[in-house]
Order: sequence, then structure tokens, then C-alpha cells
Amino acid sequence: MSSDLYLKGMVLIRLISASIELTGALFMWHYQRLDMAVRINGFLGLAGPIVLTSTMLLGIAGLTASNISFSKIAWIGAGVVMILWGTTR
Repeated sequence: MSSDLYLKGMVLIRLISASIELTGALFMWHYQRLDMAVRINGFLGLAGPIVLTSTMLLGIAGLTASNISFSKIAWIGAGVVMILWGTTR
């Protein structure tokens, strides 16, 4: 596969994520209630790590396809794991 395909996939995931964020903000504005805004924000907070993980996995898969060394991929993977671990504590 071309690395261009992986890049397009990452861009598409981020565009979908941005659309979800914008829709959430519009819903907050529409309801004009703090309790609804907190609920919507909770959902958006859940979507963030999923988007981060999926885009990074797609990027790592693209790097693997472009013959980058295993040690560099391991460092990138370790960095992603540390980001996810650090934001849960």
C-alpha cells in the first residue's frame, strides 16, 4: 500500500473528529443548559483518546509499510502508550 493511503486515512479520521467536536459545540449552544453541556463534553472527552489511538495506529502501520526500522516504531508506540497512560492518572 502507498503511504499516501495511510495519510489520507489519518486526515479523514481527524476531519471526522473535528466534525464531531463542532457538532458537540453546536448542541451545547442549542440546549443552553449546563447539565446537557457537561453530558456532551463527557462524550467528547471519550472520543478524543479513541481518535488519538486510531490515527496513531494507522500512522504506525504506514511507517511499517515504508520499511522504517522496528526500533523506531517501538519508540513511537511507547510514546503513544505513555501519552494514554499519563492522561488516565
